[in-house]
Amino acid sequence: MVALAKFLIFIGIVLLVTGMVLYVIGRFTPLGRLPGDIVIKRERFVFYFPIMTSLLLSLVLTFLFFVISRIGR
Repeated sequence: MVALAKFLIFIGIVLLVTGMVLYVIGRFTPLGRLPGDIVIKRERFVFYFPIMTSLLLSLVLTFLFFVISRIGR
């Protein structure tokens, strides 16, 4: 039971730090508002699909995981 408690505390800390980083990044970078992101606003409806933001994050994460896998060898 102690191991599960430590694991849950660790996951909570990771989620907290990730949330704080995303909050700070969102305030100072245009992520989510890049050219190519689709936003459709109607009277009582907003549709948002961040295509370019998704592609950019995918490229960055792919590069990051590639570098991490090379270091681990």
